[in-house]
Amino acid sequence: MTRVCLAAIEYALPHRVVTNDELAAEFPDWPFEHLETRTGVRERHIAAPDETALDFAYEASDQLLANGSIAKGDIDAVIFCTETPDYQIPQNSALLHGRLGLSPRVLSFDVNLGCSGYPYGIEIARSLVVSGAATNVLFATADTYSRLINPGDRATRVLFGDGGAVTVLQGTTSESGILDSELATAGAEFERFIVRAGGARNPRTPVTSEVRRDRSGNIRTDEDIEMDGFGVLYYFNAVVPGSVIELLNRNGFTVGDVDAFVFHQASAAALDALQGQLNIPDEKMVRDMADTGNLVSASIPVALKRAQISGRIHQGDLVVLCGFGVGLSWGINLVRM
Repeated sequence: MTRVCLAAIEYALPHRVVTNDELAAEFPDWPFEHLETRTGVRERHIAAPDETALDFAYEASDQLLANGSIAKGDIDAVIFCTETPDYQIPQNSALLHGRLGLSPRVLSFDVNLGCSGYPYGIEIARSLVVSGAATNVLFATADTYSRLINPGDRATRVLFGDGGAVTVLQGTTSESGILDSELATAGAEFERFIVRAGGARNPRTPVTSEVRRDRSGNIRTDEDIEMDGFGVLYYFNAVVPGSVIELLNRNGFTVGDVDAFVFHQASAAALDALQGQLNIPDEKMVRDMADTGNLVSASIPVALKRAQISGRIHQGDLVVLCGFGVGLSWGINLVRM
């Protein structure tokens, strides 16, 4: 069977940076010392009003093409994972295809997933290559969650940032590549992370734009992200560690065999819990969200790329990639870099 590898990664972030000091000046009653400890975020990149997920994916793709990671004519599939597309229709993958000027003989489609989107997309891309449907997949993960966040909702405002990444996946004859994946869903828990209005079931109306305050003092409308942070964290603490162990065991590995764990950079609290349950040493736990915030589906590739640049992850390393979020859903990839 063809082995499929992560051949190259590039990312792009908005130029605008919003620091906790700026937010503290705007909301002096928010407990920022506590919030920064739990989130692990000091500052986040926020898209300008005229910037979209497509723009960040295009910028990252342009970097890939410019540095010779792949030739434009070699791309034969485009997957775009986002929950903040430019339009309701058409899909962002088609827009990226057009902006890059790719051949008409290139398949493209979108994946509507959030923080689990990277491991899901990797497995989809791997399947395309193994089946022979594609040879070089351009996989974009990008979001502007700031458009879905109420400025007065401290549960989300302090946590999320905007940005995007692109990954090239292709077949390889080397020992590197995707060894195995585990993808899962808990659809009955969907209300733990939701934007209630704006879709076909509950269109936007004057009522859905009415502001309300929850028991914790967070302000939002039905058109904004509503996140049960504790509920989401509790659920994933219960299922993700076991899924990681199961994936490693069926491939003959233990936690000690893994060189690096790159979890979705959900929050410091989430990473602390996962690290503790799996007994992961500090030097093997990648943490990279202090200056970006939670980048949704782009958080894993951005953290992975920066770990490669800093020398924390090397060619030949055994790495676990794990994302979890909206759906609820989670996914894990076991990769030899």
